Amino acid sequence: MARRIYAKRYAQAVFEIALERNELDRWHADLEEITRLGKDATLVAWLETPEVPLETKAQFVTSQLTDVNPLALNLVYLLAVRGRLGIIRNITDEYQRLFDSHRGIEQAEVTTAISLGDEQAKLLAEGLADVVGKKVVVKSAVDASIVGGFVARIGDKLLDGSTRSRLEALKRELAASSG
Repeated sequence: MARRIYAKRYAQAVFEIALERNELDRWHADLEEITRLGKDATLVAWLETPEVPLETKAQFVTSQLTDVNPLALNLVYLLAVRGRLGIIRNITDEYQRLFDSHRGIEQAEVTTAISLGDEQAKLLAEGLADVVGKKVVVKSAVDASIVGGFVARIGDKLLDGSTRSRLEALKRELAASSG
């Protein structure tokens, strides 16, 4: 939970800088590049090690991220010094959400009992777009325990149309009426 809170704070700060400088696309590309570097757990651990001098880390990072703007490199240094480079994927995801929202697009994390086909995902995205009033991009996941229907998280909204939740509501209703 703390990772998500930190990631939101960093992403919000980065987004505001990018917006102020009119560099939203550039920051988006830079964060993706940094995230690729951050996929190596051994490298992240080395960069977060206090015993390694910052100058050594900076030289290495600069050699690996040659096309990344200096402010984005500063973010890498800051995260490394604070031992938070491991949250770069979360920061990038949150930045993507802010970036999309700025362009009038919402991301929906949709969980279904079975995998969605392309046409089903498209129809679901259109239906969710009608609900939120913005274009919706669906990221789908499968969880057989929801039995049927779907659960969608769009920003802070949760739409639970799963069969499991309906069955649980019916169970509570029957228990209340028989007691």
